[in-house]
Amino acid sequence: MFRIGIDVGGTFTDFLLINELGESTIYKTLTTPKDPSEGVFDGLVLMAKDREISLPEFLGQVKIIVHGTTITTNATLTGDGAKTGFITTKGFRDVLNMRRGMRERQYDSKHSPPPPLVPRYLIATVEERVDCEGKEVTSLNRDDVLKSAALFKSEGIEAVAVSFLFSFFNPLHEREIREILQEELPGVYISLSSEVLPQVRVYERHSTTALNAYVGPILAKYLAKLQSRLQGKGYAGTLLIMQSNGGVMSPEVAMRFASNTLLSGPASGPAAGIFYSESQAVKDIITVDMGGTSFDVCLVKEGKPGFTVEGRVGDYRIASPMIDIHTIGAGGGSIAWIDPGGILCVGPKSAGSEPGPVCYGRGGRQPAVTDANLILGYLDPNFFHGGDLQLNYDATFNAIEELGKKLGLDAVETAAGIYKIVNANMADGVREVSIKRGHDPREFALVVAGGAGPIHAAAIASELGLSLIIVPRESSVFCAAGMLISDLKHDFVRTYNAPVGKHTLEELNDLYGIETLSGKKLFHGQQNLNRLKDLYNEMRLEALKTLSAEGIPEKSVVLSYSADLRYIGQLNDVEVGWEDSPIEDVINGLEEAFHKRHETLYGYSMPGSPVEFMNLRLSAIGATDKMSFNKFPFSGIDASFAMKGKRQAYFNGKFVETPVYDGLLMGNGNMLEGPAIVEQPTTTIIVTPEFNLACDEYNNYILRPNGVKFHHIRK
Repeated sequence: MFRIGIDVGGTFTDFLLINELGESTIYKTLTTPKDPSEGVFDGLVLMAKDREISLPEFLGQVKIIVHGTTITTNATLTGDGAKTGFITTKGFRDVLNMRRGMRERQYDSKHSPPPPLVPRYLIATVEERVDCEGKEVTSLNRDDVLKSAALFKSEGIEAVAVSFLFSFFNPLHEREIREILQEELPGVYISLSSEVLPQVRVYERHSTTALNAYVGPILAKYLAKLQSRLQGKGYAGTLLIMQSNGGVMSPEVAMRFASNTLLSGPASGPAAGIFYSESQAVKDIITVDMGGTSFDVCLVKEGKPGFTVEGRVGDYRIASPMIDIHTIGAGGGSIAWIDPGGILCVGPKSAGSEPGPVCYGRGGRQPAVTDANLILGYLDPNFFHGGDLQLNYDATFNAIEELGKKLGLDAVETAAGIYKIVNANMADGVREVSIKRGHDPREFALVVAGGAGPIHAAAIASELGLSLIIVPRESSVFCAAGMLISDLKHDFVRTYNAPVGKHTLEELNDLYGIETLSGKKLFHGQQNLNRLKDLYNEMRLEALKTLSAEGIPEKSVVLSYSADLRYIGQLNDVEVGWEDSPIEDVINGLEEAFHKRHETLYGYSMPGSPVEFMNLRLSAIGATDKMSFNKFPFSGIDASFAMKGKRQAYFNGKFVETPVYDGLLMGNGNMLEGPAIVEQPTTTIIVTPEFNLACDEYNNYILRPNGVKFHHIRK
C-alpha cells in the first residue's frame, strides 16, 4: 500500500510516494493554475506509468493522500475569490473596511490598504444586539435580514459572511440568520463568526470570517471535483487536507473552514524539518523552503515551531492560529529587474510555471533566478528535472546579457549579481524570524528545502555565520513529506475576560485609577472557576465530536490547553499553555508562567502586577498512521564512485572546474570537499569552496564549513 503527499505550489506540484517498506520516490509536475487538479492527476498518472499499471489499479493500492493547496492563497492574492456579502450589527457597517484605522506600514506614506474583500454596498446591517455578557438586548429583526437577502440575491452573491458585535458570547442571532439565508439563498456559502473565530476583537473576527466566505466556495468546488475524479478512478482511501496550523483535516471540515488552508502548503515544512533534524540531534532549527515562487522561513525552538494569531495574507488579517511562517517573494522564478534608480532588483514578481523563466523555453522574456543559476554553471541544461525539461542556454544568455547592458555589466556579472541579491534577500528573511525576535541564527541548524533551496543554502549560511546545513534527500518535495507525518489537528477558542490572581477591587482601582474594573469578576470566586471549567469542557466536547467525525476515537485524541493572558491595561496578549490537566490544578501557577513567558518575548516582566484572561484555547490532535523513512548501512567515506564528470561553475568571482556527483548514488558516510555539485533529478546541491558535505544514515546531505567536524555520521 502507498501513501502520497501532494503540495501544489505556484510553479511546481510536488509529490512524495512512500511504500509500505518506507521507500520513497519523488515526482514533480508543472502546476496548472487554471485547474490545479490537472497537475495533481498528471503526477498520479506518472506514478502509475512507472509501475506499468493503469491509474485505477494504482489508486486502488493507495491508502492515504494528504494534499496541501495554494488555491485559497492565490484566490486572495489575485482578488479572484467568490463574490461575497457581509452582514453585521446595525450601526457598525464600516468596521470591516475601516480595518484598525492605522497605517499598515508606518514608514511608507504611499502604501494603500488592499482592495476590500467586500465592497461597502454589499455590507448589510441588521437590527440586533447582544451585550458584553452574552445577554440578548435587542432581538434579531427578521425584516432586515430578508432585505439583506434580497440585495444579495439581486447582486448574484456566492457567499455571505455574518459577524455580529458580541456573537462570540452568544451565537443565537447568527444561527437564526443562517436558517433564514439557507431558505432565501439556497446553495450560497454561509460563514458565521461564532463558528470560524468565536473570540474578542471585532475587526480581526470580521476579517477572518469574511476571508472564510471569500475563499470557501472556491475551495469547496475544487475539493468536490478532486474527490469526484479520484473516486471515479477507483480511489477508496483517505483524503486529508493540510491546514495552516500544521495539522491535517478532512475535506468536509476544510470546506466549512476554508480560511484554515490559507497557508496550507508551507505549514507542513516545520514538521518535516523537525523529523529530518533528528539524525543530527538538534532541536533548534530554521527551516527554509525555496520553490519557484516564494521563500518560506520558520524558526523552530526546542522542537516546537512558533505559532501566531496575527497572520496576514495579502495584507488581509486572519486571526486563526497558524504556524508562524515568514514568506517573501524569492524563488527560482523570481524576476530580475532594474528600478528607476538604476539598481538591480530581484522579485517579488515571479515568472511562475506559465511562462516560467527564459530557460524553460515556454515564452518567458524576463530573466529569473533560475536563469542566473544556469549561466553560473550551477544547473546542467540537459539534466534539469531529470532531463525531462531541456534548458535553453543561448536564449537565457542573451536575455541576461540584454539586462546587463543597462547596468554596464556582461552576462556573467549580471547573473552573479542576481544570485547575490536573491541570497541577501533570503538571508534577510532568516533574520526576520531570528534576530528580530531575539534569537541568534548561529545557534540554529538550517534545514533546506525546495527544488531551488540547496543551490543557495551554502551562500545563505555563509552570510549568516551558520555552521550546520541539513538538506533532506527529499528536499525538493519537503512540504509533501511533512504532510505525511502530520496529525489531524483542530484549534478552538473562547473569549473569557477576568483577572487571574487574588487581587481585591480596591487594589486594582488603586493601581489603575479607573472604575471600569469594578465590573470585572475576580478569579478566586468559585463561580469564575466553574465558568472556566464549563468553557474548556465545551471546547473539549466540540473537539471530540469533530475528530470522531473524521474517524479518530477518543482514546487517540491528545488535548492541549492554553490561555491568552496580559497585564491589565496593556494590549499584548501572551499565550501560556499546559498539558491535559484540570484548570484548578494549574490556575495558581498561571501568573508565574505568564511573567516568565513575557520576559522571554519582550525582555521584561512585572511580577506583582495584576494579570487578566483574554481568551481560552484548546488544541486537539488526532494521531494518524505515520510514514517512516529507512536508515541505510554505512557505505564508506569515499564518494569518488558517484562522480559523473566536471563542469565550469562560478565561485568567488571566477569560473572553477568543479566535480559533479550523482546524488542518488551517494549514501551514508560518503564525504566530499567543496567546491562540488551534487545533482538529483529534482534538485541540485551547491557545495561552495567554504563548505564540505557528508551523507547521514538517512542518506540526507549534511554541509559544514571547512574545519568543522561532522557529528552523528554513523558507521
